[in-house]
Amino acid sequence: MNDWLLLLLPLALIAVLYASVGHGGASGYLAVMALAGVAPAVMKPTALTLNLAVSLVGTVMFFRAGHFAWRLFWPFAAVAVPCAFLGGRVALPAEYFRWLLAAALAFAAVRFVLPAAAGGELRRPPVVGVIVAGAVIGLLSGLIGVGGGIFLTPLLLLCRWSDTKTAAAVSAPFIFVNSAAGLAGASASLHKLPAAWPWLAVAVVAAGWVGARWGSGIAKPAQLRPALALVLAVAAVKMVIV
Repeated sequence: MNDWLLLLLPLALIAVLYASVGHGGASGYLAVMALAGVAPAVMKPTALTLNLAVSLVGTVMFFRAGHFAWRLFWPFAAVAVPCAFLGGRVALPAEYFRWLLAAALAFAAVRFVLPAAAGGELRRPPVVGVIVAGAVIGLLSGLIGVGGGIFLTPLLLLCRWSDTKTAAAVSAPFIFVNSAAGLAGASASLHKLPAAWPWLAVAVVAAGWVGARWGSGIAKPAQLRPALALVLAVAAVKMVIV
């Protein structure tokens, strides 16, 4: 219990930054837990449940700010949700889980240090692109215990399918439904949640509210991105060398 309480502050800091860009923070929570030596079987349900709570807060905040686009959200969600459920049902061997999670954390770290995509005319996502991207993101999300925002947001921006605020507003509910599907698939692992989970949830929800309120308004969190990238990179390395 005491060991988990020591993670309250780093988890809350992760929630603030991730919520500011419409994310639930699962990859960050996984990074913190990886650095703390938490067992993979505990990491997945813990990250998904905290992700659900924070992404719901972000969904409400960004929707109220008027940035949500239903036409962009539903095609990706419709494809990703069943794939996330299937991925959640798969209990990967610890070795495979570590390598897959390390790859996801490394991807997230790179994304946080890359400059934002240049402006330009927005395009409508092609049907094939939506199907392929939604399926891959959903499956990966369920397998490793994330909501998929670390994959969806950069895809929307790099392909010029969305501007920054809309990408955040679409990613938040996408992460929520994806996390719910992944958790439904992995429901048998819910008994592995730590005893301190209620305290963790309160901490990340409160921090997520602050981050989402900031991000849906005038936030420019670019100054904190390198620090988060470093945490993710260190956690990725730890996952493959331990």
